[in-house]
Amino acid sequence: MSKMSTDLIRHALNGPTMGTRWSALFFAPDGFDPAPVRVALQAAVDAVDDQMSTWKPDSDLMRLNAAPVGAWQKLPQDLARVLALGLAIGRASEGAFDIGQGDAVCAWGFGVSAADPLAIRTAMQATRHLAHEVLELDAGRVRKTAPVTLDLNGIAKGYGVDRLAETLFAHGIRDALVGIDGEMRAMGLRPDGHPWTIAVERPDRNRRAPHSILTLQDAAVATSGNYRHWVTVNSRQLSHTIDPARGAPLLSPPASVTVIAPTCAEADAWATALMVRGAEAGAMLAEKSCLDALFLTRDDAGGTKALPVGRLFSGTLAATAGAVEG
Repeated sequence: MSKMSTDLIRHALNGPTMGTRWSALFFAPDGFDPAPVRVALQAAVDAVDDQMSTWKPDSDLMRLNAAPVGAWQKLPQDLARVLALGLAIGRASEGAFDIGQGDAVCAWGFGVSAADPLAIRTAMQATRHLAHEVLELDAGRVRKTAPVTLDLNGIAKGYGVDRLAETLFAHGIRDALVGIDGEMRAMGLRPDGHPWTIAVERPDRNRRAPHSILTLQDAAVATSGNYRHWVTVNSRQLSHTIDPARGAPLLSPPASVTVIAPTCAEADAWATALMVRGAEAGAMLAEKSCLDALFLTRDDAGGTKALPVGRLFSGTLAATAGAVEG
């Protein structure tokens, strides 16, 4: 697709997925029919949801959760890819990102049911098993070596964004911006030859406003924060991000962490891991892992302080990472 063409038509497609909506923005020559692309994009995210949802009792993930310890289970391709990446980031983050927190997520009311005091006590008193320690993957199969309840909410939306990008690529579209609920991936450039512009949201519960602006070319961005999803327990508002060591929500997390990575699944998972570690320890982990991250914390006056890590969040906030592959 020529970036100098003057007859490109803007196409903004969207549809439902994972309790929110997906979006795809791209430009194509006059006469291009976006209908088959829309169908393919919806099918791609539907497949992710069907395989990884904790809200659908018949999803592949829920069947895996119900499977007995020690029994090998066959995996569909997308779920196998996400489990492998989740376990790899779990190891790399030393357990800060853990896909084995499904029991705690449900107990604290972040699943299909409200918070349950008995389930909360059970989750906090249980012997916690990190998923990368008790899950074995082998040629499209998986088995649990100890009881664990998997939850992929910290990576599935990011992977869904990657599937949107891969689907556009398969249809010959090389320049686009795709996203699900604020998790974004940029492909190539805009028609004017400039990178895509993305806003980093201010961590404000009362209104949506940008904190800063970054530009992306062949890169993805994801943000984890404590200001959109929470529960109130004993008059205290608690973030949806679970501390794997405690089986409970984080007590004093950063307001938000934004990560730039080659894929949105990586950015999504690492943003969660850095939230769990907190601003200071998280910044050290980001530097150790060669990540580009932006930590936003609140000061005593109610303002916001920024802690950037990596070259991509310095200066102009311009980012370029690995290209999309078909």
